[in-house]
Amino acid sequence: MNPIVLIPARMAATRLPGKPLADIAGLPMIVRVLRQAQAAGVGPVAVAAGDSEIVAAVEAAGGRAVLTDPDLPSGSDRIVAALAELDPQGRHDVVINLQGDIPFVRPDAVGAVARLLAAQPDCDISTVMVAEADPAERTNPDIPKVVAAMEADGRSGRALYFTRSVLYGDAPVWLHHGIYGFRREALARFTAAPPSPLEMRERLEQLRALELGMSIWAAVIDEAPISVDNPADLERARAHARSLA
Repeated sequence: MNPIVLIPARMAATRLPGKPLADIAGLPMIVRVLRQAQAAGVGPVAVAAGDSEIVAAVEAAGGRAVLTDPDLPSGSDRIVAALAELDPQGRHDVVINLQGDIPFVRPDAVGAVARLLAAQPDCDISTVMVAEADPAERTNPDIPKVVAAMEADGRSGRALYFTRSVLYGDAPVWLHHGIYGFRREALARFTAAPPSPLEMRERLEQLRALELGMSIWAAVIDEAPISVDNPADLERARAHARSLA
């Protein structure tokens, strides 16, 4: 495989406008994500930016960014647009979509999605999940869950469904985190299709892939990355950065 890592980012976030450039201990959040992706060492890394300010911040930090249409409907569409400019020859057969709002994502989580595609030849899309740490997470509709048919070693599984609903029973509930590895042809098929009924019902775009008959596998990671969606999350990320100093 020949992966490339693309990080979609735009300034117009509803709950935290301008969050890619939010300062976290002296670095813009998008730069922190970029550096974690580079540390994974799975392939070249670039930011698919919806705004020129993001491009400027990334380039000032020595990274590469591509300016895309700010009105693109999703991060997946944004990475397709960037990919057309970065790799029109199709040399990269795997595209890793890394969200731009997880500033402390572990490099091994990025590598996990690439390794899963290599390990499962029938897998179209790979992603990651983590076991719930708090019973309250099970009932939180803001935290998507994965229903997976697990492998014997308990470290990966084929995703049967994703939901925001409550899951019952004594078995671990797997919480989904939005790092995706796409085979390039799967990415093209996924983004060419319209939003699906289940996707619109659950507000989870990965359900479009399942409704298209694609195979999604999820690797288990041991630590949930801090995701910055609102001002409280940003303060938590800043406190974590201070704890690392």
